[in-house]
Amino acid sequence: MNPSGILLIVSGPAGSGKTTVCERLLEATSNLQRIITATTRSARGNEKDGVDYHFLSRTDFEAKIAGNEFYEYARVHNQLYGTLKSVVQEKLLGGTDLLLNIDVQGAAQLRETARTDSVLSGRVTTVFIMPPTLKELEKRLRGRGTDSALEIERRMQVAEIEIEQSVHYESVLESTDKEADFEQLRTIYAREKLRLN
Repeated sequence: MNPSGILLIVSGPAGSGKTTVCERLLEATSNLQRIITATTRSARGNEKDGVDYHFLSRTDFEAKIAGNEFYEYARVHNQLYGTLKSVVQEKLLGGTDLLLNIDVQGAAQLRETARTDSVLSGRVTTVFIMPPTLKELEKRLRGRGTDSALEIERRMQVAEIEIEQSVHYESVLESTDKEADFEQLRTIYAREKLRLN
């Protein structure tokens, strides 16, 4: 059976607005679902297993790595995060479009895998959200009021590295404001949906 869903991968530096614009697109699109990724970290607050993340023990996660059950995985702040093949394949084969908000390393792993994976091949499109300027990105990060000056400095250094990776994305969304960014992402999604179906 050929997959009929598409996988939309969105990346961008912290503060680029990618989470906000992804959430807007999910709310506005009936056949688009967020990929629920797996993690070894504990649930926070009201987070629910199978809704926010698939919460796995480190032993289970590592067993799934050994069993080649992830499309991509990474260690972040001493916890493991990954995208399970079973979650993606079931949805794409059923005709559901999927959205994955992921860092540039994860996107690179998925792009590479999609070249040879029968379910992903020809079904993946990638979008990088480009901040207007590094100065504006720093202003957005400071405006959030959630990070220390040291953490903002670290995020800015990471952002410069991530921006260099934007050349590997099929679409680069030039961020201006939330509304315009949402409209741009919706247009890209609609265009890719037509191209891939």
